[in-house]
Amino acid sequence: MTSDTNIVEILLVEDSEPDILLTEEAFSEARVRNRLHVVRDGEEALQFLRREGDYAAAPRPDVILMDINMPRKNGLEVLEEVKADPSLRSIPVLILTTSQAEDDVQRSYSGHASGYVVKPVGFENFLQAIRAFEDFWLTFVRFPPRR
Repeated sequence: MTSDTNIVEILLVEDSEPDILLTEEAFSEARVRNRLHVVRDGEEALQFLRREGDYAAAPRPDVILMDINMPRKNGLEVLEEVKADPSLRSIPVLILTTSQAEDDVQRSYSGHASGYVVKPVGFENFLQAIRAFEDFWLTFVRFPPRR
């Protein structure tokens, strides 16, 4: 966790409303204080990260959870832009997607994703995956300082 606050800033990049609701519910029950910010496509994610337009006051996220299959700009394209930007590349990006395609896994790790998680099917399984994320990423991981 960051040392300047005890709140973890999480950016969820997801276009599926049911998955957004499940993730919000799981994080609202989290033991670790967090703020979940949601954007619904890759273009919006980059605006948030670059603090452009409606996101001029957006906080720098400590970690990004991102789907691959999204409108306008997919998660792999966003990952490429984030990791190419010196001011953003230190933010861990976890791919959270339904895709089990080996090519997507390879491209994610080649693009320097911090992890690749296939979304589990079913409410309880999905909540369990988000809680596992919380247990590791929000309890034990130390994030780079926010800028």
